Amino acid sequence: MRIYLDHNATSPLRPIAQKAMLECLGKPLNASSIHGEGREGCKKIEQARSQVAALVGVDPKGVTFTSGGTEANNTVLSPHLQFGSEKRYFEKLFVSSIEHPCVLSGGRFRQENLNFLPVDENGIVKLDALAEILNVEEAPFVSVMAANNETGVIQPIEEISKIVHEANGFLHVDAVQAAGKMNIDIFEYEADVMTLSAHKIGGPQGVGAIVRRSPGLGIPALLKGGGQELGYRAGTENVAAIAGFGAAAEEACLNISNDDRLQKRLEAGLKMLSSDFVIFADEVARLPNTTCFAKIGKKAETALISYDMAGIAVSSGSACSSGKVGPSHVLQAMGFEGDLALGAIRVSTGWNTVEDDIDSFLNVTRRFYG
Repeated sequence: MRIYLDHNATSPLRPIAQKAMLECLGKPLNASSIHGEGREGCKKIEQARSQVAALVGVDPKGVTFTSGGTEANNTVLSPHLQFGSEKRYFEKLFVSSIEHPCVLSGGRFRQENLNFLPVDENGIVKLDALAEILNVEEAPFVSVMAANNETGVIQPIEEISKIVHEANGFLHVDAVQAAGKMNIDIFEYEADVMTLSAHKIGGPQGVGAIVRRSPGLGIPALLKGGGQELGYRAGTENVAAIAGFGAAAEEACLNISNDDRLQKRLEAGLKMLSSDFVIFADEVARLPNTTCFAKIGKKAETALISYDMAGIAVSSGSACSSGKVGPSHVLQAMGFEGDLALGAIRVSTGWNTVEDDIDSFLNVTRRFYG
């Protein structure tokens, strides 16, 4: 039986999410139709909207469903926004240098108006640098992830938000990796908009969400056509996937925990195996499910093959690079180069991980790195 330790890439479908999806599959649930089947589809979507909203403490009216986190981020990263009757134009986009590739690409901003914010050796945005940069900018658009997908490092979003809004700016928080793994409240963050993805919390692939702190925030639709999702996102809704997202969000919300016992067991085991292991950012706040480590002289590509042959699924970082194993842009931004950047292995646990999985991983690690 294989051991799955790559939940930050995709978390296995929760049984409750699968059940919610099966209740929809096979039925002609087009939520735009006014007949009984259409109304049933609409009811499923609105139930999921409330469940997803509760995960981040927002009004359900502020939730717009998309095909995933990438579409959500590309939609949100728009220089043209509307606040009630007021239209605002944001010329420049500022993103941290450890963001997901779909944010680093800049969305709908012109490439020459895309700017990168520095991070320290732990991958945390340098607040002094952020304040200094924004001090000379007029109405900056800033995008910073809540927690990093490779290292698990948690950003000081409340402090970042204060700096951004003092500069009359707009803040987007990519909460794809953080949702369901830590308490998130969009009002405590004072983020203007957040983005989510279902398959990171045990929901299905192919569905995500844009979450607006103010339901009246107008973001131009990326996909234009029909009037679905109140005009924010055209296209017939994937009712089954949205229902699965809602069910997964509700269960994740009920089971958010700061329990880091598996993380501590893993990292203590690594340190017992060798003092040469480097655990990245292990002295700052991280998600309790994520460990990123390396050992000089060992390449990630070779390690991944060894783990896979032993029946263990882990990764070398982001799973959005077409299967390529190369130096992590996150670790490079943190100042790591050479063997360490090329040798990083990410272990990410989830809702169905047990202690025996960690022990099995350590046994294989002992054989490969010994």
